Amino acid sequence: MTTHDTLQPLAPAAIAHPGPFLTVPNAVTLVRTAVAVVLGLAALTHADVYLLLAAYAVYWIGDMADGWTARRLGQETRAGAAFDIISDRACTAVAACALVVIDPQALVPVTAFLLSFMVLDTMLSLAFLCWPVLSPNHFHVVDRTVWMLNWSPAAKAANTAGVIGALALGQYDAALACVVVIGAVKVWSLARVVELVEGSRG
Repeated sequence: MTTHDTLQPLAPAAIAHPGPFLTVPNAVTLVRTAVAVVLGLAALTHADVYLLLAAYAVYWIGDMADGWTARRLGQETRAGAAFDIISDRACTAVAACALVVIDPQALVPVTAFLLSFMVLDTMLSLAFLCWPVLSPNHFHVVDRTVWMLNWSPAAKAANTAGVIGALALGQYDAALACVVVIGAVKVWSLARVVELVEGSRG
């Protein structure tokens, strides 16, 4: 269901100048990304599962913290949203590589997951820039179905935690099946977003 009629556009200045950049949530994003990547690289180098768990913990807790501070302090910005999306990919890529080093049997589902997350999900997450909304978290005002499937709390949890949880339990086939389902959702969502973009130009 498209809700263009309820879309509250940002002021032109907010689109032309998507900052400010020096905000508390951006600082949180920077710190949690740096720490998670360092821990992930250490886990990769030493094939240490505990360092990998620490990397994921910093990544996930920090990802929740930067979003919470942005909303709490009224510091949501389009630049911050893009920074968060890019930082998530850095954390995920390093942690995924460490996971394969620690558990080579995870290679196939992790490769499929990375392709889905780094390509499909990145394109989808950055699609909010085509509309005057602050971030993917506000995409429900553009299309509620796409938002529900990708950025609702349940969808965010399933996007990574479901796959990583299955891998942690050694359920490689289940992890791959989860990736395939998530990938199919992403492909449908991207097709829907392209349709919306083309429709908005018509």
